[in-house]
This record gives sequence, C-alpha cells and structure tokens, in this order.
Amino acid sequence: MEIKVLGTGCASCKALFETVNQAVRECNIEAVVIKEEDMMNIMSYNVMTLPAIVIDEKVVSKGKKLSLSEVKELILK
Repeated sequence: MEIKVLGTGCASCKALFETVNQAVRECNIEAVVIKEEDMMNIMSYNVMTLPAIVIDEKVVSKGKKLSLSEVKELILK
C-alpha cells in the first residue's frame, strides 16, 4: 500500500502526515507513507483543498485534518 499526504508544509499538513504514520504503525500494516509537497504533483490529483490523503493513487480525503481513528478507518477500507 502507498499512502501520500498532499500538502505544502503547513502545520495541518505536517500533523496529518504524523497521524498517518501513527495509524500505519498501530494498524500493523505494510505501507509506504510519502509527504508530497510539490505543487505540480499535488495538482495532478485535481485537489484544490489541502491537506489531502491519497491511498494507492485514489484521493480518499481532502481539505481537512483527520483524527487518528478517521485515518485508521480510511486505511483499513
């Protein structure tokens, strides 16, 4: 599984990246977590509000900072 956190480096984006990493550890799954900050790459996902989460190239969340339980739910779907 590949999980990307799209964001420009703001506090919410950094916090979401840490939350995603924690969720991956706690769910005990194998996943590569990537912090994508390049605007050209972010725009390729057609996301206009950040932060966003992309799991296996599918946008699953955008425009909000999620809780740990919400991130776990997205990962385990």
